[in-house]
Amino acid sequence: MLVIAAPGQGAQTPGFLSPWLEIPEFRDRISASSEIVGLDLIAYGTTADADEIRDTAVAQPLLVAAALATYDVLGVTPDIVAGHSVGELAAAAIAGVLTHEEALGLVRERGLAMAKAAAVTETGMTAVLGGDEGEVLAAIAAHGLTPANINGAGQIVAGGTLEQLEAFRAERPAKARLIPLSVAGAFHTVHMAPAVEQLRQAAAGIKPGDPAVKLLSNSDGALVSTGAEFVDRLVRQVANPVRWDACMTTMAAEGVTAMIELLPGGTLTGLARRGLSGVKTVALKTPDNLDAAREVLK
Repeated sequence: MLVIAAPGQGAQTPGFLSPWLEIPEFRDRISASSEIVGLDLIAYGTTADADEIRDTAVAQPLLVAAALATYDVLGVTPDIVAGHSVGELAAAAIAGVLTHEEALGLVRERGLAMAKAAAVTETGMTAVLGGDEGEVLAAIAAHGLTPANINGAGQIVAGGTLEQLEAFRAERPAKARLIPLSVAGAFHTVHMAPAVEQLRQAAAGIKPGDPAVKLLSNSDGALVSTGAEFVDRLVRQVANPVRWDACMTTMAAEGVTAMIELLPGGTLTGLARRGLSGVKTVALKTPDNLDAAREVLK
């Protein structure tokens, strides 16, 4: 039972597309995606620095385009597909809920809307590793923060204003390690509420298909059976927490035995190694990982 997973914002690193562009099909896909989103994704994925690709309006289209291009090159059909945060748009396209063009059009609008919302107030996100989960959640709430990503495997991401995050760091939960994330705002919190309506309007003209494979939702880890419901969840998810822990619980219940994480892989397979006992994992970081990914079920 194979799950293919698409990573979320923060997974990008400078130059991560470079080795993949030697594959003609991949380069063609990224070039076509660049036309759709109105950005030179090849330049952003090869020569741009960390600050340039940290920009939400750039990072989100870049990540979805990269995930879809590697999926096309991989040539493996999953039993289940899931995406983390913006990765859900890639997952929706893989499952047949959206066309690639629709997913890229929506992610362009999503990135712009969230960047605009993030500019209203200085906000950020901090990963909390370890500690007692109940104590961590209580501390997040006590500082007026939101558990924006509950990722499982001992990882929760807090989102809120920079002042709230600083106070949280000064009184961190016992036995927890805090890592500030290189993101441009407090995603999946109330600070993103203004982006929801903009994305809803952008999605209004789309007639989604129903999933051709099992498709997981970040909202609660549920398997969503209709495309209309999944798109509605995608829109609302912008200002609501990501429950990747619930997604992994469903994966375990469905009997998942292997996970392939699309480019730029590493984050979700890392969580799976800690949270999904016995599941084989392959993270697509360079083309050298493709053979291992294709062999994962053999």
